[in-house]
Amino acid sequence: MVSIQQQCDLVRLSRSAYYYTPAGESQENLHLMRLLDAQYLQTPFYGSRRMTAWLQGHGYPINRKRVQRLMRLMDLEGVAPGPRTSRPHPAHPRYPYLLRDVQVIRPNQAWCVDITYVPMALGFMYLVAIMDWYSRYVVAWAVSNSLEADFCLEALEQAFAQERPEVFNSDQGVQFTSQAWIDRVERAGSAVSMDGRGRVFDNIFIERLWRSVKYEDIYLRDYATGRE
Repeated sequence: MVSIQQQCDLVRLSRSAYYYTPAGESQENLHLMRLLDAQYLQTPFYGSRRMTAWLQGHGYPINRKRVQRLMRLMDLEGVAPGPRTSRPHPAHPRYPYLLRDVQVIRPNQAWCVDITYVPMALGFMYLVAIMDWYSRYVVAWAVSNSLEADFCLEALEQAFAQERPEVFNSDQGVQFTSQAWIDRVERAGSAVSMDGRGRVFDNIFIERLWRSVKYEDIYLRDYATGRE
């Protein structure tokens, strides 16, 4: 059996780093993040400047730098059209948008995917959902405590166990431009489509889903854990 010290030596990791547990966000920051999340559902075009002004207008003495950090943590970004509205990983491929002027008239013609921040009683998680554009049916979903791509791939496998779309549309987030995601979608025989500049409202159906899920369930239930 390899000791913890030997394991740390093998990966060049200190013992203190091995035992380190990162501190979670303060209750104040969690409260601010919940406020930002609720406001973002109402005004997704708000960037950090307008979010800062909105919070200050409601009596919170907060600066823009702090709002920017919390929005990055929540994976929120104002959706106003313009340069760099989507920030893919610089090493990841970009694919064209395939649904311009296309009428979606049948199930499994086009799917979309998106990630949202989920506040809990203590802490937060992320929720990914894959939706059929025609029926608005949620084909698959998964939750995670990080924005690594693994939980998105888990939802993808659940979805492909049921059906395969002709076109699979996403934004240019790093989870959906990763090679693992692209390879799996293409192996399923689906065409990869990605939102580009000026396509900020293409995921309006899944944004409506987030609003319903949060206001009709998550905000009311105040879940304590991801498992719950």
